[in-house]
Amino acid sequence: MQKNLVIVESPAKAKTIEKFLGKEYKVMSSYGHIRDLKTKEFGVDVEHDYAPQYVVPADKKKLVSELKSAAKSAEQVWLASDEDREGEAISWHLYEVLGLKPENTKRIVFHEITKNAILHAIETPRDININLVNAQQARRVLDRIVGFELSPILWRKVKPALSAGRVQSVAVRLIVEREREINEFVSEAAFRVIANFILPDGTTVLKAELNRRLKDKKEVETFLESCKNASFTINDITTKPVKKSPAPPFTTSTLQQEAARKLGYSVSQTMMIAQRLYESGLVTYMRTDSVNLSDLALGTAKEAIFETYGEKYYKFRQYHTKSKGAQEAHEAIRPTYISNVEAGSSPQEKKLYELIRKRTIACQMADAELERTTISVGVSGQTERFVAVGEVISFEGFLQVYMESNDDDVEKEQENGLLPPVKLHEVLSLKDIVATERFTQRPPRYTEASLVRRLEELGIGRPSTYAPTIQTIQNREYVVKGDKEGTERTYTVVSLSKGKIKETEKTEIVGADRNKLMPTDIGTVVNDFLMEYFPDVLDYNFTASVEKEFDSVADGELVWTKAIDKFYKIFHPIVEATAAVKTEHKVGERQLGVDPKSGNPVFVKIGRYGPVVQIGVSHADDKEAPKPQFASLMKGQSIDTITLEEALKLFDLPRTVGEYEGKVMVAAVGRFGPFIRHDGKFVSIPKDLNPLTITAEEAIALIEGKREKDEQRFIKKFEEDPEMEILKGRFGPYISYQKANYRIPKTVTDPATLTLEDCKKIIAEAGEKPASAKKTTRKKKA
Repeated sequence: MQKNLVIVESPAKAKTIEKFLGKEYKVMSSYGHIRDLKTKEFGVDVEHDYAPQYVVPADKKKLVSELKSAAKSAEQVWLASDEDREGEAISWHLYEVLGLKPENTKRIVFHEITKNAILHAIETPRDININLVNAQQARRVLDRIVGFELSPILWRKVKPALSAGRVQSVAVRLIVEREREINEFVSEAAFRVIANFILPDGTTVLKAELNRRLKDKKEVETFLESCKNASFTINDITTKPVKKSPAPPFTTSTLQQEAARKLGYSVSQTMMIAQRLYESGLVTYMRTDSVNLSDLALGTAKEAIFETYGEKYYKFRQYHTKSKGAQEAHEAIRPTYISNVEAGSSPQEKKLYELIRKRTIACQMADAELERTTISVGVSGQTERFVAVGEVISFEGFLQVYMESNDDDVEKEQENGLLPPVKLHEVLSLKDIVATERFTQRPPRYTEASLVRRLEELGIGRPSTYAPTIQTIQNREYVVKGDKEGTERTYTVVSLSKGKIKETEKTEIVGADRNKLMPTDIGTVVNDFLMEYFPDVLDYNFTASVEKEFDSVADGELVWTKAIDKFYKIFHPIVEATAAVKTEHKVGERQLGVDPKSGNPVFVKIGRYGPVVQIGVSHADDKEAPKPQFASLMKGQSIDTITLEEALKLFDLPRTVGEYEGKVMVAAVGRFGPFIRHDGKFVSIPKDLNPLTITAEEAIALIEGKREKDEQRFIKKFEEDPEMEILKGRFGPYISYQKANYRIPKTVTDPATLTLEDCKKIIAEAGEKPASAKKTTRKKKA
């Protein structure tokens, strides 16, 4: 009989823990949750106090059987899932499903996987915290109610196969509203004026900026005229010390933001890498709201700073979590052993570990001390003055190790550098003045990291929900992370040099974005529909108040079913009323005008495969009436902003581009974007080419390029069986046969030597199962 069975969520965690426990402990993994709400049904019994209807998924039944068997033969079962609501719920589900008994079941928690932490947890077990379990159940049930009741409404009113989620819909709302702010933004121009002065030594230059922006070209010219014969005098010099303090240690949210800024990681990528570091025992638990550090961590950070930088670089700092409704008291994210300068098994892990370690050390270091000098240059006869600001670091402090990044898109226009030595009342010579037309900047689109920051500011979501929320809205194609091409803008530069005023026109690209979150047309239409009929569900304060109610459940101050009941009694009648509303047009349909050729109305709307333009209307009762025409929108076009002229141009497609090898080349737009059709084959048109303007030469180049690429894929064909091919793939060579793919064994060093019989044998040994069908994945905790 096995003396002790320890159950954790993941195999990686199990492997690490096994190293610390002796032979008397067997460690197994539950691979996340072992049961969940019914999938094809509502899964919530509304009539019986919102009782969740849980089932063990088919892919977990074998695992549950193995865990049951191991639990029966163990004297003591230790439930060691993570120390948060989700982890607590996993332990509770294990307790229920495996039929465990209180006398031989103990719950242990730890926020780092180190020998000391594991042994301490075993010495101090506790019972399952049912309040935390209920908080998780409340979230799961409420999200199921919203998703299950709203989704069918979206199918009928907008488009089949859509779905809605409580927090996800609010995240989409933020992105849609920001996009509309950008579309409606009107830029205002003003002139930024910078002068270069020559000091009395005749060579040293002082660069300074006018203390206000000039509103137009006329004002610039008037000011520059007044400067032609003006004298310029240093009328003020101020120097004051400035201190900068380090940022607190990482929480889930701040780690996601900094990893995005400094390392370019997506939010889900950061969480995946951090989870690997945690499960390997290298960092503390990565889902936390807390900025608290343990006494041990504070002590080891102090030692590291003394040893590497010296005593004057150290400053004790105790951080406290300010966010309301912060989840269970954890530590901040920090290295488990701060003395490990480098850790992690991959380059990505090493970079993230280094980021976490530097931030942890820096937060216990002394302030950086700077000296900020401001020089004011007066202009005779004018109230305006030119100002130069410079900063000198007198003591680096924490900057020796780490400086927090800023992801604001607005560039800092003030350049802080070392200023030349000057004296009060010195008279300067003017080298030149340059007035450059600058424009107010539109609001920035969200990055994944800045969206997390905004959700956190609004009190929406919790550390465990940020990454899955952002992933879900992209998976549902309500939001895309992509690039936006900028547009060319002309701006004016007016300069004064050697007594002459000169004006030049320059151009710049504005509005370009990389890796930013943008709403799709479907996302916009769904958001508008929900905002019209379910404003409470998308209300920021309401969503934040629901999170607070979950916190109250976790604290044992609120019965979770009462929170659900209050919501459901408001929500369900609105669902029924909305389902009964009959509308003349589909949600999101917009009339652009009239087609001048046919006189029929032109609409833009969401079609079965995405946004489309429609000319004419359907007459279901008149089969003789002409059917409406449809054309798909092209990439970069939106149903929100497309004009009648742009919409009508789409009906020029498909268009004949020319002939090649005696066969016609046709440009068109399909479900997956623009393409060229030639000889029964399709070639995608890249985004730098337009199907409305693509030339025959460009189309031929695309066809030839596709052929060349396809040829490179082929390793071998068989004349006696044309369906059998050996091809090169992303993960190495494989056999393609009757639209299925089969792996080639690693023992085959040269796939080109395989005969037809060899290929058939490989397929037979695979049990006639394609490679793609073999792969199964167990769901891990999100």
